[in-house]
Amino acid sequence: MNSNEIDIHKELKKYFGFSQFKGLQEQVVKTLLHKDNTFVIMPTGGGKSLCYQLPALIQEGTAIVVSPLIALMKNQVDAIRSLSSENGVAHVLNSSLTKTEIAQVKADITSGITKLLYVAPESLTKEEYVAFLQTVPISFVAIDEAHCISEWGHDFRPEYRNLKNIIHQLGAVPIIGLTATATPKVQEDILKNLDMSD
Repeated sequence: MNSNEIDIHKELKKYFGFSQFKGLQEQVVKTLLHKDNTFVIMPTGGGKSLCYQLPALIQEGTAIVVSPLIALMKNQVDAIRSLSSENGVAHVLNSSLTKTEIAQVKADITSGITKLLYVAPESLTKEEYVAFLQTVPISFVAIDEAHCISEWGHDFRPEYRNLKNIIHQLGAVPIIGLTATATPKVQEDILKNLDMSD
C-alpha cells in the first residue's frame, strides 16, 4: 500500500474518532508510513502512542512495540482491541503466557490479524521469538520509553541497549523511538545506539 494513497485523516477518524491530529502526530505518522526512522519526544498525554498505533493499523504486517511496563502494555492492547472487531489485532508477548496462548499469538501474527505486538525488551531477546519474527512481515519497531536505552538516562535498562542487534536480525525495518523526556545528551545516546543518526 503506497503511503501517498492513504488518507490518514480518514483513517484517524475511522479508528480513533478524531478529526485532526495533535501537535507533531501527523508528521510522525507520515514519516513512519514512508518507512523512515523517526525519534519522538512528546510529553505524557501528548498522544505519543497514536504515532505508532495508527501507522500499524493501516499498514501490512505487524508492528513490534517494545515497552518496559507490563501494565501499560496490557492497557494499550485492551484499548486497541476495543477499536477493532478482531481480538487478535493486538497482543502482548511475555513470559506470563501459557504455551497455548503463545501459539495463539503466533497464529494471529502469521495470518496477518495482529497489527500491534507488545513485548518487553527481555522477551524480545529470546531466540525462539526472534526466529519466529524473522519469518513474518514486520511493518516497523516502536521503542517506547526510549530513554531506557541511555546510560545517562534516569531509567537505564541494560536489555534496552541490545535492542539494536535484535532489530537488525529482523531485517531492514524502520524504527520509531518515543520518550516523554530526554536531555540532549540522552537523545544523542539513543540515536547513536539505534543507528538513527539520519
